[in-house]
Amino acid sequence: MTKTAHIIGAGISGFSAGVRLANAGYTVHVHEATQQLGGRCRSYYDAATDLVIDNGNHLLLSANHHVLDYARTIGSEAGLVGPKQAQFAFVDVKTGQRWLLDLGSGRLPLWVFDESRRVPDTKLGDYLALSPLIWAGTSKTIGSTIPCKGTLYDRLVQPLLLAALNCDPPEGSAGLAGAIVRETLLAGGQACRPLIARDGLSGVLIDPAVKFLEGRGGSVRIGRELRGLESAGGRVTGLKFGDETVALGPSDVVVLAVPPRPAMGLLPGLTGPTKYRAIVNAHFRITPPKDSPALLGVVGGLIEWLFAFPQRLSVTISNGDRLVDMPREELASAIWADVCKAAGISAELPPWQIVRERRATFEATPEQNALRPGVKTAFGNLALAGDWTDTGLPATIEGSVRSGDRAADLLLG
Repeated sequence: MTKTAHIIGAGISGFSAGVRLANAGYTVHVHEATQQLGGRCRSYYDAATDLVIDNGNHLLLSANHHVLDYARTIGSEAGLVGPKQAQFAFVDVKTGQRWLLDLGSGRLPLWVFDESRRVPDTKLGDYLALSPLIWAGTSKTIGSTIPCKGTLYDRLVQPLLLAALNCDPPEGSAGLAGAIVRETLLAGGQACRPLIARDGLSGVLIDPAVKFLEGRGGSVRIGRELRGLESAGGRVTGLKFGDETVALGPSDVVVLAVPPRPAMGLLPGLTGPTKYRAIVNAHFRITPPKDSPALLGVVGGLIEWLFAFPQRLSVTISNGDRLVDMPREELASAIWADVCKAAGISAELPPWQIVRERRATFEATPEQNALRPGVKTAFGNLALAGDWTDTGLPATIEGSVRSGDRAADLLLG
């Protein structure tokens, strides 16, 4: 019997569900409402810098097993590159101090016992004070669970959790933060090796998935917005795309991998996050200084993470609502001043691009986290996917792929 899967939404969560279903023998058709594939995980040509840049700068870790399995399946794992050991360079732009956090390559966080590998000016007791976070419930805030002050917080905990949760850590969900800590820092250096798609997110995580699905008889189409569902007997029986209705057979399945608003419009009664936070990314066309680390953590300034790519330096600023209405030229100059301090260079502002996403991720507070739905819906052949669903993680690429895997597993179950 012919089995068809319809994936609504061509982001990384939709593609991960599609790849999993294709491996199970389904013919997969992906329908995307916009003219672009990849959602927030995409690359495109930027005329201002004359470079191909990513919509957002994303860091993966060796603990992101769902992403790595997905990349391995579509044949692009080699495109995720990083050092052999979990080492992270940092700089404080206020004081000029630089250090290397060396987590090693083991399965236990033994690095905390070695003063030379820890964050400078921290003690073992500082790390032990973080232990309440490991098993904290999702109803608690980080600020009510651990001390949000001190050298360790300023130089490691705050940058890590700000990047993961995209909100000011004290107000963030302690449960989500605990999940990050358990899967990364607590699992030792073998789980924390940084990985970056140096040739672009689309080339590593999106384009190979399109080829994978099309090679198995599927299709990927843009400009196809799902306007409504037809249903009977607890199942979806038709998909309404404008003037066209696609009828579903008895073995066909659907994964709804769209943002919360359209999902809730298509499924009355569905709950989802209602508050969001912005992320600001900046890209500068310049050859990075020799021996620049691929990723540099920055504390004490405007920017938080500095990525060194061939021909460009790129910056990520999380929880960026305060910057979304700032004049672009003023913002670019302010960011570039921090880039020069962090990278140790002196240069005029090069060709640049600012990418501001007002609704980049849901607000990772306990209140908003409680609104996230699971993958299951009222229809037996329809599952949800997306980093805004209840993945147990904040809105990350790993959470996105995990949601797609769970949606596919539910429909296959």
